[in-house]
Parts: sequence; C-alpha cells; structure tokens
Amino acid sequence: MAEVIRMPRLSDTMEEGNIVSWQKNVGDKIEPGDILAEVETDKATMDLESFNEGTLLHIGIKEGPVPVDGVIAIIGEKGEDISAVLAEIENESQNGAKEDTPVETAAPEPAEVKTEAAPAKPQTASPQAAPMATAPSTTTDEGRLKASPLARKMAEDSGIDLSRLQGSGENGRIVKRDVDEAIKHGVPAAAPAGMQAMPHIPDPSVYGDKPLSQMRKIIAKRLSQSKFTAPHFYLTMEMNMGKTIEARKALNEDSEIRISFNDIIIKAVAAALRKHPEINASWFDDKITYHQDVNIGVAVAIDEGLMVPVIRNADLKSLSMIKMEVKELAGRAKERKLSPEEMSGNTFTISNLGMFDIDEFTAIINPPDACILAVGSIVQKPIVENGEITVGNMMKVTLSCDHRIVDGAKGATFLQSLKAYLENPVRILF
Repeated sequence: MAEVIRMPRLSDTMEEGNIVSWQKNVGDKIEPGDILAEVETDKATMDLESFNEGTLLHIGIKEGPVPVDGVIAIIGEKGEDISAVLAEIENESQNGAKEDTPVETAAPEPAEVKTEAAPAKPQTASPQAAPMATAPSTTTDEGRLKASPLARKMAEDSGIDLSRLQGSGENGRIVKRDVDEAIKHGVPAAAPAGMQAMPHIPDPSVYGDKPLSQMRKIIAKRLSQSKFTAPHFYLTMEMNMGKTIEARKALNEDSEIRISFNDIIIKAVAAALRKHPEINASWFDDKITYHQDVNIGVAVAIDEGLMVPVIRNADLKSLSMIKMEVKELAGRAKERKLSPEEMSGNTFTISNLGMFDIDEFTAIINPPDACILAVGSIVQKPIVENGEITVGNMMKVTLSCDHRIVDGAKGATFLQSLKAYLENPVRILF
C-alpha cells in the first residue's frame, strides 16, 4: 500500500522546510535508511531519511518551501495506482494554492498528469524535459548560484570563485566534489595569457530581491518577539583583562590545544552563573524556570544569519574540553550540520564580536533565556592603577536582561562576579 511522506518537524521552532535537492528520482528503489532529499530548516540543512521500503512513485515538490506535514512524496509498490491517494491529497488542500514547482510522477496516469500540469509555470521545465544535452547551468533563473552550503564554505575557505566552476550535482548544483577538484587541479583560467584583464563584474546574485531562507524567517520572528515582548534593560561593565592575557599565554605554552579568550569567557560566565542561579533562568508565560544545569549558547555567524550551538554543563568542563567542543560545534554550525539537540536547551547566551574590533554593543535576548552577554574587544588604554597612570588591557561587556526575570541589582552583582573571575582567572581553573 502506498505511503504518503510528509515534511517532518525537524526542530522545535520549525514551521516549514525548504527542499534543496532530491537524492532519489521517481522510479528508484527505496530502502529504509536511504536519504531521500536535502532539507533546509530554520536551524540547519539536514538529510531527510526514509523509513519506508518500496519504489518512489511521486515527488510532490521538486524544490522550495513545504509546510510541516505537507506532502512531499509517495512510496509504494512499483506500478501501483496512486490516483486515489493524489485525489485525497488534493482534497486536503482546498484552501491553498498549489506550489509552482513542477510535480514529477512515475506513470502517465490521468490524475498524475493533471497534478503535474496544473501548477507548473510555462517557462519552468523539469530536468527530464530539457531540450538540449548541454551541461546544466550552475545558476537559477534569478541569477542565484546553485551550490550546497558545504561547497560554499569550502570555496570561501580556499579562496575559490564558485562562479567559475561547473557543478556536477543535480541540475548543475555545485557540490563538495567539485570544490575538491578545484582545490586539487585549480579553476579554469579567467582569460588567455597576454590578454588585458576584464574589469570586475559584480556577482548578480548579491543584488535584488531574495526570498527569505528558513533560518532568516525564524530569526526575524523570534528576535522580534523577544525585543518587543521582553522588556530589555542593559548593564555595561569594563574589565581589566591583563591577568587573563597572562594566564592564556601560560596555558598555551607548549600545548597542542590553544585556548582562546572566548573559551576563558565561557568558563568564567559559567562559574558566575553557578554563583547567581537567578540569572540562569528562563521565562515561560506562566512560570520562571531556574535551571540546575549551566548550558551556554555560543552565537556563531554564518552566511544566512546566526546559529547558537550549546555547551552543556559548561561549569563542570575544563578549558580544554570547552575549547574542543566549541571548535567542533562551530565548525559544523558553519556547514549547517548541527542536530536540533545541539542547538537547544541553552540557559544563557554569549555573543562575542571582539574579534571584529567592536568595542561595545548590545544584543537581543535569545528566548527563553533571561539574559545575553555581549562581549567587545580587548583595547589598550590608559588607566589609573594604585594611584598611577598605566596601560590597561580593557574589555567592555554588556548584559541584556529581561526585566520580567532579572532586576538591576541582580544583573549588576552577576557582572561583578564575572569581573572578579576574569581579573583573577586562576579562580576558575580549579
């Protein structure tokens, strides 16, 4: 009997998923555990795994957004009549328009032909209907470069211009193996030797209107809710990082694991949260939850926005453990390969822009956390110490607080504890 495959809820905040590409075609044999498609959620790009066995009889949406529980495929026995199933699906969507993306079916049954032809735009054609046998274009009709998130990241790290590569993935999409080949053998030359270099032509995909990604949609929704629902107030404190600089230098001497300032800040924040449990809290409409575990979210910038992997029980981990975990999670965050579990359960969040020479900023609270800490850069400046003017290595942090949970005095005492730990970091090493 045919099984209808629907878009699963792959994260707690997911409302729709964006199908990036299909790994299977209509007519392919499907086994449990096979990867059907690559799906972009609000938090990550994930593989959609099949739990059914049979033949892929129908693909509802070739590429584009699908709401949670929306029909994306049908799996059944080879040659099975699915016209009744398609009719039932049509009845479910009485109040909504069909997707514009072409529908692909296994057999030319009347119901399937109707489903395929109705929503399709005249200028859109499926790969099977391409009139010429030339290589597929690596750009969409809107000029957007077709490349997987991993391929984009690899190209960025290697300084490779993706627009000069020919994609070998589905519909000309640039994938990991294309970038690997470019790294090994180089990219095609821009012009023959001796010819005058052409002026730089801007990438057309940078300009004009762009549809919102699933991640950008959820960032807009959640942060708007946070900013206009949670009454924010801000506390800024300056800290002398001189002893932290010395401690970090000593820790990294003859060590394979290089501790960063961010690692030390995470550890110090975790210790301060353990001392001030009223800050390690979350707001829910009918209650405030004070957490026993100290789980710190670390904001990581990627092309589409921010991802926040979570360091669990950070107060119980050594600096080297925090370093390794942050490095591993941040790397996978940039490839959008984090699982939902790795991005949930935070009780406090840190956003650090010090590496971008930002002296001071305020951050919007990451709901349902009570607070978020914005960390600036370490700046050398004259300070008065023991009655004398000297050069200090000063860093400003700003704590954004939800006034429904945290009052000014509580936020201030938390920052005092954090200041004490960072100005005397030996206290957090034991």
